[in-house]
Order: sequence, then C-alpha cells, then structure tokens
Amino acid sequence: MSVQSKKPETQDQPCLARVLRCCLVGAVVACATITSAGSALAFDDKVFDDKTGVKPKSNPFAVFRFGFSAYQSGHKDQAVEAYRYAAENGQIGATWKLARMYAEGDGVARNDYEAFKFFSEIADQDVEPGSPEESYVSDALVALGDYMKTGIPDTPIQADSVAAQEYFMRAAANYRNPDAQYEMGVMFLKGDGGTKPNARQAGRWLQLAAEKGHAAAQATLGNLLFHSGKGVRGLAMMTAALGLAHPQDQGWIRTMQEEAFALSNEADRRTAIALADDMLATGFNQ
Repeated sequence: MSVQSKKPETQDQPCLARVLRCCLVGAVVACATITSAGSALAFDDKVFDDKTGVKPKSNPFAVFRFGFSAYQSGHKDQAVEAYRYAAENGQIGATWKLARMYAEGDGVARNDYEAFKFFSEIADQDVEPGSPEESYVSDALVALGDYMKTGIPDTPIQADSVAAQEYFMRAAANYRNPDAQYEMGVMFLKGDGGTKPNARQAGRWLQLAAEKGHAAAQATLGNLLFHSGKGVRGLAMMTAALGLAHPQDQGWIRTMQEEAFALSNEADRRTAIALADDMLATGFNQ
C-alpha cells in the first residue's frame, strides 16, 4: 500500500497550543447541544424527518450538528444517517464520527473494514497543521497505522509494517500526535516498519510523547533510560507513569517498574520516588 508522507517539521509544537486547537474543534461540535428542548425540535424539523430521514438539499453542517445532537440523545440510527449525509457533502468531522462508530461498534455493528475506509477518506484530505480539522486527520492516521500493524482479517487489508510506519510518521511529524510519536519510538526501539533499531531516535520520539502526558511513552522512555545507565531518572519515570496510565497499560508498566525497582539499591529507590512526585507535579520535561 502506498502512503503519501508530508515533509516532517523540526520543531515540536507546544502541548498547550495543541490542546487549544482540540478545544476549538470540540467547541464547534458541542455547539449543537446548546439549545433548549423546544428549539431543538424546531431545528430537527428543518433538516430531518422521522419518516423520510435527512431532507433534500439540507445544509451539510446543520445536518452534522443534528447528527451530533441525535447521537447525544441516544438516537444513534438517526445520527448515522445524518453523519452519512454530512460526510458525503464534505463534512470531515462527520466522516470521522462514522469511522469511530464502526471501529467501536457504537450504534452500528462493528466493522473495521468500513472504519478503515472512512479513516482513509480523512487521511487523504489536504489539511494543514494548525487547521481546526487537524485533530480528525491526526487521529485517522493513527487509526490507519494501528490497522496496518495487524491487518484486518477477511478483508483486502493485510499487515504491512512499512505502511503503518508511514501513517504514524505523518501523524507524529506533521501533527505532533502523541500516540503516533509513541508508536514511532517503539518502532525505532524494535527496528520495525522498515526502520533500523536506533535508541537515540526512539528516545527522541518517546520524549516528545512523554512531554504531552503519554503514560506508555513515559514508562517506555523510563525503561530505556534505566538500562542506559540513568537508573534513578528511569525508575522515577516508570513510577510516575504507573500512576497516570490507563488500566489496560498498567500491567506491563507495573512489571517493568517492579523489575527496575528490584535492581535498584535503597538510596536510588528513595530518590526515584521523590523525583517521581516532582514529575507528577511539574511534568516530564524537567
């Protein structure tokens, strides 16, 4: 599978700026909910009919807003129909919502191949870094990378680690996505996706993700540092990451942290615990 890669940029964007842009996207979508029950009914009548569905020639953004409102109120069948109309008429956010619904089996039967196709439509969009729509493209690229790592059974999508690496690189370099930066770090550690094992490059990508609060990246970077002679800092990063990790990541992070803890002397353990508290308070880029 051929993937077009944009030229990576050299400066990593501050986390705060990314958060502000994501908040802007969320604010645009969330505005659909700021209506009273009466006005919502009137709004629905403009774009959607319970019997015939989306009304012809409806404004795509208005239908997108209706879809979001229907989804929030539990009418996911109406949401799907509205999102399809909006997506077919250029609303990238609607395409993303459809992709996520199919990927998660949310309101529709789970269908990873359908999700892959919607994510691919988004990834093909020419969205500049800094655009309010960049979060949709960034997330779609990561989702596509995840699919390419394993393939999708009983579909034309076969595992292709090189294609996966290209998707992750686009999201990591162009859009500073922390999930993608973490994946790039792991690939450089293992030499996956056409890369050669390179601890320095791995550490660079993991550090970028760690600074954005990515617990798995923090733990993996900590383990790399621990085994590179920076035992106290590495143990501290793993210890702090364990407290921040999602439940699905806590098991493997705990295993790494406990192994490092057992290999450390008492003085280093105490220092690492104190440093972990500082990291949780001030961040991982100190």
